[in-house]
Amino acid sequence: MMVEVPLIVDAESGVNDMLDRDGSRTPIQFHISNDRDKHPLDAQVVQAATKWKRMALKQFDCRPGEGICTDMRAVRKDYFLDHDHSAYVDQWDWERVITPELRNLEFLKSIVRKVWNVLVGAEKFAQEMFPELRQPRYPNLPEELTFIHAEELLAMYPDLPRKRRETVILQKYPAIFIVGIGWPLLDGYPHENRAADYDDWVTDTSKETLRDTHGLNGDILVWNHVTQRRHELSSMGIRVNAETLRRQLEMSNLLDNLKFPYHQGIVNNLLPLSIGGGIGQSRTLMLLLRKAHLGEVSVTVWPKVLKEMCAKKNIFVLE
Repeated sequence: MMVEVPLIVDAESGVNDMLDRDGSRTPIQFHISNDRDKHPLDAQVVQAATKWKRMALKQFDCRPGEGICTDMRAVRKDYFLDHDHSAYVDQWDWERVITPELRNLEFLKSIVRKVWNVLVGAEKFAQEMFPELRQPRYPNLPEELTFIHAEELLAMYPDLPRKRRETVILQKYPAIFIVGIGWPLLDGYPHENRAADYDDWVTDTSKETLRDTHGLNGDILVWNHVTQRRHELSSMGIRVNAETLRRQLEMSNLLDNLKFPYHQGIVNNLLPLSIGGGIGQSRTLMLLLRKAHLGEVSVTVWPKVLKEMCAKKNIFVLE
């Protein structure tokens, strides 16, 4: 069912998304004096609704197989603003209750394929409405998505940094799902940092892959033929359970977070097991409408120098 996502949350709830493990991307926070500080609150603007959605599943009494969809709006003030990163974030967010038996790679992949089929269908739908979007120089999304584990990608390109590995593999497979983002790889670094308290990036999946692999989450990336760059469309994953939450918090030196109501809900098995993710709205529109910049499909703030650079190349950012 469709639900509304909060724009602000109580700072003491532990519900806001810190986005990564090093604490470098902090949310906007403000004080609500509330009757001359007699009953004050400290509130934060959400950076993502990832953790709130899991609590919402309990509030709405969702059963296995049921879940929620949202039009999520957020602000991430610490982003570097470029052609596909904005301080204003819009996503189609979703979360679904699962059973313990479904915490495996095969189920994750089945959900990823469903999301991918929707994206492929959306492109066809847009081109039926606007045939001029069909251009030989901008090939359509492939029908099939290629799955590759972060460990495999590092083994293929051990001398390349992460972003470069993604760029190179997308030349071979124009649409991929990188599995297991957050687990420290053989070079000592994760493919990308992930917060310790929502996606499960620690679970050993070697029995399923017959390789040294970890993690039940990942990202959908495609090759953008307009920008000639990697293009992330969606991030999703099976969420942590009591055991993997503790382990990931310990690995991240964040065990103090267990004091928050959200974390207590997981370790005490009060919150349902779930899978969830978000699809970037402006990112998807940018890709399907063959635009070169997020500012062509959404209204937010951009540095003056960036708008001037775009105008010189006939890229007109919405005001």
